[in-house]
Formats: sequence, structure tokens, C-alpha cells
Amino acid sequence: MVSMGQCYYNETIGFFYNNSGKELSSHWRPKDVVVVALGLTVSVLVLLTNLLVIAAIASNRRFHQPIYYLLGNLAAADLFAGVAYLFLMFHTGPRTARLSVEGWFVRQGLLDTSLTASVATLLAIAVERHRSVMAVQLHSRLPHGRVVMLIVGVWVAALGLGLLPAHFWHCLCALDRCSRMAPLLSRSYLAVWALSSLLVFLLMVAVYTRIFFYVRRRVQRMAEHVSCHPRYRETTLSLVKTVVIILGAFVVCWTPGQVVLLLDGLDCKSCNVLAVEKYFLLLAEANSLVNAVVYSCRDAEMRRTFRRLLCCLCLRRSTHESARYAPSTRTGASTRIMLPENGHPLMDSTL
Repeated sequence: MVSMGQCYYNETIGFFYNNSGKELSSHWRPKDVVVVALGLTVSVLVLLTNLLVIAAIASNRRFHQPIYYLLGNLAAADLFAGVAYLFLMFHTGPRTARLSVEGWFVRQGLLDTSLTASVATLLAIAVERHRSVMAVQLHSRLPHGRVVMLIVGVWVAALGLGLLPAHFWHCLCALDRCSRMAPLLSRSYLAVWALSSLLVFLLMVAVYTRIFFYVRRRVQRMAEHVSCHPRYRETTLSLVKTVVIILGAFVVCWTPGQVVLLLDGLDCKSCNVLAVEKYFLLLAEANSLVNAVVYSCRDAEMRRTFRRLLCCLCLRRSTHESARYAPSTRTGASTRIMLPENGHPLMDSTL
């Protein structure tokens, strides 16, 4: 057991970066400016799009189903990832040297927590889809209480893994075990984390492969019966394709970064992992934007809800501006929005 005298809790960030051989710039380099500019743009888009997804799921009662609760939790994890990456962009480059050891662990913990939440939620979505498809249900009848417990479990696991390095799995007391990409973390943590994520990906691929073959066989059988309603097949296949595309996008965006983490965790001396780490992290963050785009492109009801929310926001702003500049003016023309008994505005579906 390492004694407290052998630990370096009071050293600067520069001390650990020098120990790992990672350059800590004292000024803004052109590539730093490019990465920060792209990162800020992606982060803002991630925040706006995932807020829209969460608002759509909350406002539309048709989305009050277990699968959409899990998709909403995925949007929340992506929203958290946007916040974490935004925090990183404001504390990177020359500003990294100004961080305390605790501040560095906060920055890293936010990223680890958001990624873990996304991975765990995607696995939960895969399991829920498998359960509902095998039970021949469009939406799983999983009790709401169990869904809440599942979501809480996802975040407890994510927070636990995010807090683990700061309290245990670091290299402050064993400098020879420090990684190059994350100079305050142990290489074993990076290797275990990368291998665990890759294992989760393999499990999800296996689940969705089984769903694909099952749905294909069932559709072939249903096509033989005249009484089969085509809308059921179209909706089921659309939902399966949507989550498969989400999974595929996540794998494409995150796998390069995970491979680099694994190489660093295995202490590959000949691998120049530092040359690509920032770009692979940006690619991973872009996945949080891709998820929201996939929802709007694949789900017709989600697209209609998006349009309703955006149109209501624009009309509300327009009404506010009209009242501001012409408060006493009243027109006898027809009203653009009619509110039915349920309180929702009637929107043109062609908008």
C-alpha cells in the first residue's frame, strides 16, 4: 500500500502532464482555436436539439410509453454530454494549466458520466425493444415504476463510474501508471472502461441482430395473411430501424475514441494517440447531435411534434412583438390558431 508521502495530491496539472509526456500549451495554437470553435458549435446544437426532443416527449401523450421514456433518458444523457463538452471547451487549451487537481477530475468526471449514461441507456433501449418485439407489442407494457427504477439505475451507475477515478482509480500515487491521454488517470481504468464499452456494443449488436431476423420472419408470415394490417408492419419496422440507426451512429462516433483509449490503456508506446484524441472526442460529442437528428428523420409523429413546438414558439414571439408595437390594434380577420377542447393548437400537417 502506497503511503501518503508518495502521493502527489498538491502538485499542479503541469506536473502530471510533463510526467506523461503530454504537451500543455501556454498559448492558443491554431488547432486549439479550431477545436474549440467546432466544439462550441456542436455543444450548442446538442443542447438545443436534445432540449427539443425532451420537450416533444413531455408534451405529446403518445410518447408516454416505456420506449419513449428511455429515448427521453437518452436525450437527457446527450444533453448532459453537451453540458460536459461545453465545460471542457471553456477549460481547455492554455486554461488547462490553471485547473486544480479537483477541477481536472470534475472536467473528466462530467465526460465519463455522460458517456456511461448514454451507453447504459442504449443497452436498456435494446433490451426493451427486444422484449416488446418478441411479445408482439408495438410498445412494451413494462410498468412505469420499473422504467423509473431502470433510469435511476442507469444514472447511479453513470455517476458511480464518473466519480470512481477521482476517489480511487487515479495515478496520483503511482506516476508510472499514468496514461498519456488523461495524465491523472490510471492506464488500467482506461483499458477497463474501453473494454466494457466495447462489450456493451457487442451485446447490443447481438440483441438487434436477433430482433432483425425475428421481425423479418414475422413480416414474411404476416404478408401471407390478407387480414394483416400494413400499418402494423410499417410502424414496427420503422421503430426497429430507428433504434438500429441510433446504435450504428453511436458505434461509428464512439468506436474510434474507444480504440484509442484502449491502446493508451495497454501502454502502446508506438501508437501516437495524442495526435487524434481531440478529434475523436469531438466526433464522439457529435453523436449526441446525431441521435436527435435521427429521431426527427425517422419518426413522423416526432416530426409533427417538433413542428408544433417550433411553430407555437414562433407564433408566441410574433404575438408578443405585435402586442408590443401595436397594443391597441385589433383586427377582425380570422385567427390563425384554433384551440380545441384538449388545449392543443391545430397545426397544418403540411408545415
